[in-house]
Amino acid sequence: MFRGASAINMDAKGRIAIPARYRDALRVEHAGTVIITVDINAACLLIYPLHEWELIEAKLKLLSDTDPLERSFKRKLLGHAQDCELDSHGRIVIPPALRSFASLEKKTMLVGLLNKFELWEESAWQQQMDDGNELIHSQDLASNERLAHFSL
Repeated sequence: MFRGASAINMDAKGRIAIPARYRDALRVEHAGTVIITVDINAACLLIYPLHEWELIEAKLKLLSDTDPLERSFKRKLLGHAQDCELDSHGRIVIPPALRSFASLEKKTMLVGLLNKFELWEESAWQQQMDDGNELIHSQDLASNERLAHFSL
């Protein structure tokens, strides 16, 4: 499981170093392979370990190729999907088109979300966090069926 946010500098070649605490699991359980694609709702990238991505592909395979919305959804996720291998230093190269999609330059945030990572441009991540905090504080969580009984 991936959790926590890590500030990571991207180098001039578009490489980021995956935090050391995740590298062994990615190498052993996923052959050092991750799949990077675009997020459908935000200007960030999604990074899935190989086996987690295979679960997503199985779901995508069930979508229609003739329904315009489902086909567009598949095209967006699969059309941007890139296989990336961890190098000997635990780095991955973010392809230029994906860097452009998420406006990634030097300062990035890698955020663990259980089965995947999100990769954000640092200021966009901060804005997302501010917006999310505002949303949480403006809502009556007890009226949300899925959150009503969630406790910490």
